Amino acid sequence: MKTIATLLATVGLVAAHGYVDSATIGGQNYQFYQPYMDPYMGDNKPQRISRSIPGNGPVEDVTSIDVQCNSGAEPAKLHAAATAGSTVTLNWTLWPNSHVGPVITYMARCPDAGCQAWSPGKSAVWFKVKEGGREGTSNNWAASALMKTPATVTYTIPSCLKSGFYLVRHEIIALHSAYAYPGAQFYPGCHQLNVSGGGSTVPSSLVAFPGAYKGSDAGITYDAYKAQAYTIPGPAVFKC
Repeated sequence: MKTIATLLATVGLVAAHGYVDSATIGGQNYQFYQPYMDPYMGDNKPQRISRSIPGNGPVEDVTSIDVQCNSGAEPAKLHAAATAGSTVTLNWTLWPNSHVGPVITYMARCPDAGCQAWSPGKSAVWFKVKEGGREGTSNNWAASALMKTPATVTYTIPSCLKSGFYLVRHEIIALHSAYAYPGAQFYPGCHQLNVSGGGSTVPSSLVAFPGAYKGSDAGITYDAYKAQAYTIPGPAVFKC
């Protein structure tokens, strides 16, 4: 078993990237999966609402299933209670200044039994609920807000959604090397909600991960060092 000193040293080596550390949902704070602690907890491993991630590094293959919820992601045991129309606050670890790019959030409806034993595979189940890109041709990106404390970002659960269980996919796409090898870096993570108080809408025009993005998309292969307009990849944001 790794010692605390070893774990802290490991964290120091990989501190250049980031992930969602916690969230405030329905007025309650939820600690998300801790990649440098949870795997070493044995029988005391805490139950989470967020799916596992291997660390704070990127996924670099846009065609890999890992681009969905991160490498080796496993369903979580719990769901956070949330109300349709409410806003969720996600707390990132501090994001590196060099890793400019968009911040995008998707949702997918889980089976009626819940998300705890379900993964979408390559099925088209996802709809986009929020996106942020580049402000004109400036150096201000959606990810820029996460480069200073508090490193928070929000999304709103559509008020018309049919009540039930939902898997949320939230990501930053880092574009600092997107114009050259290895290209864009994806930092996805997924968490699980039990949404109540909604309407009757089940969104259509769904996309799959992998599949929603191609390496040739203008928003994936992009030179962030040029003053040029940016097109956020993926479908349009779902509206009630």
